Amino acid sequence: MSGLTPRKWFLTVFVVCAALLGIAVFYFQNRLQMYPCPLCIFQRVAFVAMGLIALLAALHNPARAGRIVYGLLIALSAALGAVVAGRHVWLQNLPPDQVPACGPGLDYMMENFPFLQALEMVFKGSGSCAEVSWNFLGLSMPGWTLVWYLGLAAVTLWVSFRRRA
Repeated sequence: MSGLTPRKWFLTVFVVCAALLGIAVFYFQNRLQMYPCPLCIFQRVAFVAMGLIALLAALHNPARAGRIVYGLLIALSAALGAVVAGRHVWLQNLPPDQVPACGPGLDYMMENFPFLQALEMVFKGSGSCAEVSWNFLGLSMPGWTLVWYLGLAAVTLWVSFRRRA
């Protein structure tokens, strides 16, 4: 990975996040009619944040201190996404009798409850969040997003903190 400059890596993170979001929206949501649950929406928000920060970092191409700041911001966004994805995977692996009942949609919660209360309701999850409607190599979609968050964050931190640029 000696030819991997921070600028190239940040651009790669942007492209990967954009590709993952594009696949989620255009293929899974629009073509397969798999609509996102509230936890899926928050995972998408984390990818948007990671991608935008990475694009800004690639355009800015900062020196080492700036690279570290951008790297930490991307890793923080990835960590927040990983927490949501981890919660989602946990809900999907609950025994059927312990799965929470289906609740209102995210739009309804955001319009009718204070933000923190709506956020708390989202993280409690619902029956729709516990459904596994897609699986690849033994992992559900939230499982794969968790892998992407952890992988992108790990390489981003490595690229950001290494001495050689």
